[in-house]
Amino acid sequence: MTLSAVPCFRRGYRMQWEETQQQHVILYPEGMAKLNESAAMILELVDGNASVDMIIETLNTRFPDAGGVDEDVIDFLQAAYRQKWILLNDAK
Repeated sequence: MTLSAVPCFRRGYRMQWEETQQQHVILYPEGMAKLNESAAMILELVDGNASVDMIIETLNTRFPDAGGVDEDVIDFLQAAYRQKWILLNDAK
């Protein structure tokens, strides 16, 4: 994964707040996956326009006391890609 890659949700996949679960989930044709708060914060920024680098920059700005979230964001996005929740498009 490059920092210039632009993640987007795969067709049929979406994140939403599930009131009955009181948490964000990923809904997809085969089912649902519950998300923790950190995962939801990352995936809320996945809009098909923001690059991985832009997502990291936004989260580092929101959470300056975290000491940098770069590796955590990259690791999570790679896991989301392996789970087939997202696609990673090369920035043009």
